[in-house]
Amino acid sequence: MQIMEKLTMYDKLSILTDAAKYDVACTSSGTARNGDGTGIGNCSQSGICHSFSADGRCISLLKILFTNECIYDCKYCVNRSSNDVVRTSFTPDEICELTMEFYRRNYIEGLFLSSGIVKSPNYTMSLIYAALYKLRHTCNFQGYIHVKAIPGTEEGLIHRIGFLADRMSVNMELPTAESLRLLAPHKTRKNILTPMRLVQNRVNENKQEIALAGKAGNLARFVPAGQSTQMIIGATPESDFQIIKVAESLYQKFDLKRVFYSAFIQVNEDRNLPAVTGEGPPLLREHRLYQADWLLRYYNFAADELLDESNPNFNVLLDPKCNWALKHLEYFPVEVNHADYNTLLRVPGIGYRSAKRIVQARRMGILRFEDLKKIGVVLKRALYFITCEGRLMYPVRLEEDYILRNLLNVRDSVPDSVANMKFQQISLFDDVRFREEQFQVLPGEKRTEAERILG
Repeated sequence: MQIMEKLTMYDKLSILTDAAKYDVACTSSGTARNGDGTGIGNCSQSGICHSFSADGRCISLLKILFTNECIYDCKYCVNRSSNDVVRTSFTPDEICELTMEFYRRNYIEGLFLSSGIVKSPNYTMSLIYAALYKLRHTCNFQGYIHVKAIPGTEEGLIHRIGFLADRMSVNMELPTAESLRLLAPHKTRKNILTPMRLVQNRVNENKQEIALAGKAGNLARFVPAGQSTQMIIGATPESDFQIIKVAESLYQKFDLKRVFYSAFIQVNEDRNLPAVTGEGPPLLREHRLYQADWLLRYYNFAADELLDESNPNFNVLLDPKCNWALKHLEYFPVEVNHADYNTLLRVPGIGYRSAKRIVQARRMGILRFEDLKKIGVVLKRALYFITCEGRLMYPVRLEEDYILRNLLNVRDSVPDSVANMKFQQISLFDDVRFREEQFQVLPGEKRTEAERILG
């Protein structure tokens, strides 16, 4: 381990943004923290994430670690204690300075703050609390903040941080307790689930307090955007069925907003980690899990309907919804002019928004296939499973092999130029094209470290 005492802000930012890129749980929809006119920033209802908001804006967070020092030795983590890497930490003041300076220059709309563990979970989280408290109350920052809670932190500290953050997350890391013991021996399932339960209970209590206070009350909101978690996929031998069963349980028992799935990336060599095969991270598997997760949250599917012990992994050729439909052809075809909303949700090519539009539009008259296309139904998938006025769109056979062949034939192919590309998270420095000469201070010019970084 190399701990550098005299790093510039630019050096720290370079190290700690790069170290944060493996944490994917940075979606932040579901909150509406409005600025009161006395501070800086706000958080709209549409949410902030590395994506596009409902009104089409491209929005982003400053995504950093507080420190990459860590007392734990998780075998899959680049920042594990046994790795010989340069270690550094921000101070609470530096976190505030960076967030405010980046926000003022319109580079970011919020902060995503995770951390390694220095000394102890309580010590690390107390530093994070100091940074967030100053950011909210001294800098008057009213934008979005997502913070990672460290398992093992005392209840009172998590409680105080929860009133400063919009979203809090505790990483599951691995799907089962056995995998944790193998690859993350310093972490236990109990230590991970305890803060999750604490956040869930306190969110519910806070909602009741606000409801009782009514309009006359002005109570602070505890983690208004809820909590999320992340699981690493492919580092251990769990099946897709085991993983989505864990996700389903988390949604039901802890009222999570999101479960994130991170394809395992080989950053360390260890006999307990999967051997390097040259195939890269299991990104297609990650993609199928996200599709299944969407079905659990928005389409009223249960994990047991999608997979089971005899069929424990998703079909790599088809998305989970199409695969389910092919295995349950007895439910089809569905008459779109009469089927209820939940039945429409199960039709491949019909999303939850288009299902709502169908239910609303058919009150005005009989729907035809050309109407469904305007509504947003993907007919190249749906045509095998639906009828309009009792008629199919084309003469097709309701047979698994026949439909499968046709679905694969109409599936958009991926050009070789795209299939062979290597993907990585965009770096903050790549995005704004930083150069060392940008940080030179002209004679007589006084600038802060953050201003030198921002040019």
